[in-house]
Amino acid sequence: MRSSLAPGVWFLRAFSRDSWYRGFILLITFLIYTCYHMSRKPISVVKSRLHRNCSGMIQPINDTHSLNDTTWCNWAPFDQSNYKELLGAVDNAFLVAYAVGMFISGIFGERLPLRYYLTAGMLLSGLFTSLLGLGYFWNIHALWYFVLIQICNGLVQTTGWPSVVTCVGNWFGKGKRGLIMGIWNSHTSVGNILGSLIAGIWVDEQWGLSFVVPGVITAIMGLITFFFFIEYPEDVGCSPPQHHGGLEENVDDAEDPGSGPHSNRENGLESAVTSSKEPSAQPAAISFFGALWIPGVVEFSLCLLFAKLVSYTFLYWLPLYIFNVVHFSAKESGDLSTLFDVGGIVGGILAGLISDYTNGRATTCCVMLILAAPMMFLYNYVGQSGISISIVMLLICGALVNGPYALITTAVSADLGTHKSLKGNAKALSTVTAIIDGTGSIGAALGPLLAGLISPTGWNNVFYMLITADILACLLLCRLVYKEILAWKASLSRDRGYREM
Repeated sequence: MRSSLAPGVWFLRAFSRDSWYRGFILLITFLIYTCYHMSRKPISVVKSRLHRNCSGMIQPINDTHSLNDTTWCNWAPFDQSNYKELLGAVDNAFLVAYAVGMFISGIFGERLPLRYYLTAGMLLSGLFTSLLGLGYFWNIHALWYFVLIQICNGLVQTTGWPSVVTCVGNWFGKGKRGLIMGIWNSHTSVGNILGSLIAGIWVDEQWGLSFVVPGVITAIMGLITFFFFIEYPEDVGCSPPQHHGGLEENVDDAEDPGSGPHSNRENGLESAVTSSKEPSAQPAAISFFGALWIPGVVEFSLCLLFAKLVSYTFLYWLPLYIFNVVHFSAKESGDLSTLFDVGGIVGGILAGLISDYTNGRATTCCVMLILAAPMMFLYNYVGQSGISISIVMLLICGALVNGPYALITTAVSADLGTHKSLKGNAKALSTVTAIIDGTGSIGAALGPLLAGLISPTGWNNVFYMLITADILACLLLCRLVYKEILAWKASLSRDRGYREM
């Protein structure tokens, strides 16, 4: 019994048990979202197979195309001259549905058991991803089929992100949250890498398997989620985390002559949180507009819009860019593009570590965005001059582009979802996460669409568009960076005062 144990022994046992469960939650949520991203990636690899140069290939004797047909090896309807626009439409079908669905998903995520919500989402994601590949085996050439499947897939995939971030936020407090979530957020890049590698195995032969295999793996992970997912520490007798200190508390305590105190905003937020609950009731789910009152939500959401625009343009178009510019095979282009995601893993960890050390989430994002702009410019102009330079540039660009994106969608979302003005109401976390990532997903939809429209005029123009978006993302954080600088100055002044005493 608990009372028969010495306090020190009980503490060690409880600590060990809590740590084991927290490690398990990190692992299972990591695997869950790895599968989500793994199922999204194959389309970018298969693009180069749907439309390619047929002139250097031997046409089969029994082929129904004429000998003068230069598109015989392509997959209709992507055998037309406007194939980039059509491929962009397929991408956009997923991304627009994802962006719209994300704002709704956070609301459902707060009101439904996450275990059932995630299980259903993963099973449906596996189904729709597989249906894309089955279009190959069923010999489907209708554009509406691919667009419709992508719309459905985009909607069901919105179940993932608010749910896993909410679960991790339920289990982990603010201490070293940036580092922990920076490491954990590598699931995005790991999923992209696995999706590229798996798709690359079959892309040149039976590209339908490039979708079916990730779809089946995702569905299997959905079943594992049903049996092993744990939403709250209290469900298994573990101690809940302490949500205190961190970015917004220190920032809001600093004097901000440009914007004034946030007391009115926080009072409005608190009333939105508490108006619908009795003193003895469980915390009520926060409203959409109540979440917008949390200081920093709007700025980080708009910043993520442009940051995710850049990241998802690379995600969906980088293999085709390498295929067209360097003239690698479809498999080689897909494999080389994974280096961008490898850099993203390093960038996410560095962003989390630096922001924890400096207590400056916005400043960390801003500095990385500033550095990303010239690196993207250099990659476009000199990155393809040699394989070694290409590898180095892809790693650096991946780190600088995905670092801020990873930090905002993880540690920043969790910080804002457990903001001090919420008075411990963790139910806001899912809605805040959905607002931030949903706004970012608008950029994710715009980026590949713009790339598809702009790329026929030259890849240089695509990179100019990406650099412009990167600069706009940086500018949107200026107010928060200024507040963090004020907080640092106030902290230094207090430290000097203590030393003088």
